[in-house]
Amino acid sequence: MKVSLINTADNGGGAAVACKRLFKALQAKVQANMLVQYKSDAHHAIISVLKHKLDFIMAKLNFLRERIPFIAFYENNKAVRFAFSTANTGIDISKNRVIAQSDILHFHWINQGFLSLASLQKLMDLNKPIVFTLHDMWAFTGGCHYAGSCTYFMQQCGNCKFLVRPFGDDLSKKGWLLKQKLYSRNTNITFVACSDWMAQQARKSSLLYNFNIHTIPNPIDIKLYKPLDKNSIRKKWGLTADAKIILFGAANINDKRKGVAYLIEALEILKAKYTSAHSIQIILFGKNKMLDTSTLAFPAQNLSTINSEQQLVEIYNLADVFVLPSLEDNLPNMVMEAMACGTPVVAFNQGGIPEMINHKQNGYVAQYQSSNDFAQGIHWVLNLEGDSLQKNAREKVLNTYSEEIIAQQYIALYQSLLK
Repeated sequence: MKVSLINTADNGGGAAVACKRLFKALQAKVQANMLVQYKSDAHHAIISVLKHKLDFIMAKLNFLRERIPFIAFYENNKAVRFAFSTANTGIDISKNRVIAQSDILHFHWINQGFLSLASLQKLMDLNKPIVFTLHDMWAFTGGCHYAGSCTYFMQQCGNCKFLVRPFGDDLSKKGWLLKQKLYSRNTNITFVACSDWMAQQARKSSLLYNFNIHTIPNPIDIKLYKPLDKNSIRKKWGLTADAKIILFGAANINDKRKGVAYLIEALEILKAKYTSAHSIQIILFGKNKMLDTSTLAFPAQNLSTINSEQQLVEIYNLADVFVLPSLEDNLPNMVMEAMACGTPVVAFNQGGIPEMINHKQNGYVAQYQSSNDFAQGIHWVLNLEGDSLQKNAREKVLNTYSEEIIAQQYIALYQSLLK
């Protein structure tokens, strides 16, 4: 069995990380490769479709052809600049040698000028079994990656809140109609959601309600992401053993969807309400151009972007609690990573979070958008005696998200499509 996992890049963003982890999980069991536009990993089976200088120029032009019109004519504000993808331009990879040799085509995240809807149609015309993993909602909306409180995707899109001039036949309606046409011509697609929450959203949608939709989580390397000796790691990083360390990370800390405003408020509540909060320190990692860490309620250290997985494992092990105040998320890799390292997580009750965190068993699920409850959750985790939370967090990952478990689930799905 030859499987091609198709993603815009092999690095940068949650979908790229999840796709590459699945690729590595499948490697020992099937002939898997990862076909990408932008490659950073030297692995021989991760293959870029860009071979020549002209290819790279065309890829950049495709990105600009998709983004610039949206920025110039459609976006409501800068905050939504990458929250909506038109997929109006992309590369034709249907004649690629890797595609020709594949038994299964497995789409992941293909936006930002990599594959257009027309590119997808050409791949579907090959009549190979197709699996499409839903890392966000884009596949069943008129263009947004997360709909938030909007429910138009359940009927048909239009009047889109991401657009500067929303109306019935706006850009989102056009995107919805193009996807409707694409799916009506290609009914033999199997969709996979990373969480039950995402599967439920897809089944409610007007575009995918008739399709087979499975739930298979993303995998993680439990041999890499594991508990380490906290005292030794803190000594290495110059931190005191008795400090209470709160960790927060995101690809882009200032992304409104990541909820940093709620974290800032929760930390202020924590400091004002709980007298035991005096020994708290904050560690942050990820791209940060706006947040002034000196204004936070507790002393904070900003580690910026972390590119080394081994360093990331150590950072998770430094912390007593990992916090994720995201307002919209599917199955966040960082929650899984923290839990695999035995670090409990506090996060809002949204998306796939309640499927990952069992409330007060391996972490704390706070009331949605309640900074008060988020602060209470942090306090509860930091002051709970014993190590049951840590052990339970690790156990949840071992039993649910290990590479072995997830690879077997995908292989069973692939085999069912080849019968």
